[in-house]
Amino acid sequence: MSAPSAPTSGRALTIVLVHGGFADVSTWAGVIPELQAVGLQVRAPANPLRGVNSDAAYIASVASQSDGPVLLVGHSYGGAVITVAGAAADNVVGLVYIAAYIPDEGENLADILAGYPDTQFATTARPA
Repeated sequence: MSAPSAPTSGRALTIVLVHGGFADVSTWAGVIPELQAVGLQVRAPANPLRGVNSDAAYIASVASQSDGPVLLVGHSYGGAVITVAGAAADNVVGLVYIAAYIPDEGENLADILAGYPDTQFATTARPA
């Protein structure tokens, strides 16, 4: 695994891992030690799973409290969350999507889900 390089500001890069719906921070249990082993700071906050806008506000707050640049990583529903959070936190330098929802500007999660047959996630997700 090659480590992402931090911007030239000299401050350490922090990776913020955001899990998806029907999951918790244990999703990242195997990833965290790998990232830390190459010297990266890692945070894996519990995604509250209360709606995209609410969850994104929380994740943006986590990112904003980090000293230095932040790379947001989202899995599944976490992708929609980091898309919104990344626009709200000034120190976010990038977004990484892992099998995730990636809404376009002006598109919401309901728009994305409407194009597919109902799944357990689609029937339980609340509009933002």
